Amino acid sequence: MKRTLYLKLLAGYVAFGILGFLTISTFTTRHTYRYLQDQEADSLYREAKSIASGYALNYYQNTLTLKDVQGHLAAIDTYLDAPIWIVSAGGDILINSRSESTENPLVKIEDFNITSFGTRYYQTGRFFGSLNQDSLTVYAPIITNYRVYGYVLIHKPLAAITRYGDGFLNISYKSLAILFLCALVVLGLFTWVVYFPIRKIAKAADSYAAGNFDAQVSLHSNDEIGYLAASLNYMATELNSLEEDQRKFVANVSHDFRSPLTSIKGYIEAIMDGTIPHEMQDKYLNIILVETERLNKLTQSMLELNKYGSHGTMLDISSFDINNIIKMTVQSFEGTCTRKKISFHLILTGKELFVTADMSKIQQVMYNLIDNAIKFSHADSAITVETTERNDKIFVSVKDTGIGIPKDSLKKIWERFYKTDTSRGKDKKGTGLGLSIVKEIIQAHNENINVISTEGVGTEFIFTLPVAKLT
Repeated sequence: MKRTLYLKLLAGYVAFGILGFLTISTFTTRHTYRYLQDQEADSLYREAKSIASGYALNYYQNTLTLKDVQGHLAAIDTYLDAPIWIVSAGGDILINSRSESTENPLVKIEDFNITSFGTRYYQTGRFFGSLNQDSLTVYAPIITNYRVYGYVLIHKPLAAITRYGDGFLNISYKSLAILFLCALVVLGLFTWVVYFPIRKIAKAADSYAAGNFDAQVSLHSNDEIGYLAASLNYMATELNSLEEDQRKFVANVSHDFRSPLTSIKGYIEAIMDGTIPHEMQDKYLNIILVETERLNKLTQSMLELNKYGSHGTMLDISSFDINNIIKMTVQSFEGTCTRKKISFHLILTGKELFVTADMSKIQQVMYNLIDNAIKFSHADSAITVETTERNDKIFVSVKDTGIGIPKDSLKKIWERFYKTDTSRGKDKKGTGLGLSIVKEIIQAHNENINVISTEGVGTEFIFTLPVAKLT
């Protein structure tokens, strides 16, 4: 199996870092510089308007001398770290905040055209070649009596804005690095909490696929992964148990079929080769017939039990008198009970007691339980069959005073082909399927069956059925 999940996680982690770096270096950088440029332009424009409506206008109106204006602009220049010009409408630089002389010779800006600003109040570049570095230039007109006399120009070097933006970008890159480290921590936690448990689960699944159900996933977290691990462990235990049951099933079937087949084969060969004399052949043919009937009974029981799978069996539900079914079933054992001197003690509630169930299946349950009670009862003993009604349920009890069931076998008697050692010795004809069929039938009705037994005292089986709601 290819281990690609962790590689995908690492690829996603690296992709996160690369995409984050590309985002900051392109989108974030471009928008940061644009934002800072717009903010700086707004700030400079407000200063330019203030100068145009104040110092520059006073200069044109001769209320301030050139020296005064020069001094004020120099102070503002120092504050803004940006040269300030007052330019005539024709493009002559009248005042330069960075000129050391208060009697500046006129410098004309070649190709000056204020319309080059378009609809904006700022532009970037070297301003018609009059600057020695790229700058952000804003302008504000000097207006008096609805006439434009000149312009206030402020030039902010773009290098200063770039340095300012680089500071923000450095913070962004450092934040990205911290996020990248945080993501690395999250990746480590994810590896420990999710990936390693998944690897353990995958390894266990490989073992199960190879038929090794002894492998267990040692995870105990209270989350979905822990629940999955517990479910896999439970599944492995059940599959291992099922596999063991299948081995026992095959072994038991082989044993129960081999014995009668061996007897049949041996007796037939003895008859054919003359080992058994002619006058004794009827005796052994009867033995062969008995063994054949045993095989037929075993086959029928297996087919019956096979009907009760994981999807259950189809039940023909009807209302019938359980007391009558018990009486009819008891009568069918009259000959056997006479030979063994066993009597029945019937304690039935009312003359009629109607239940809702599959009549033929319940009749089979009664037959198997009574047959089982007769097998393990002593001679000159009694079997008690009782019906009682409590809380809309009918309780049916079959109780004998026989040899009882060992305590360590009580939970195993419902298993297919299970027989206690006493059972094998006492009843060679048993298939070990009777009680399994009983339990499957009762469970198919969504009812319960229990057993109470004490060795040397006897055994009692009790099962429930729903009371019929007669109208």
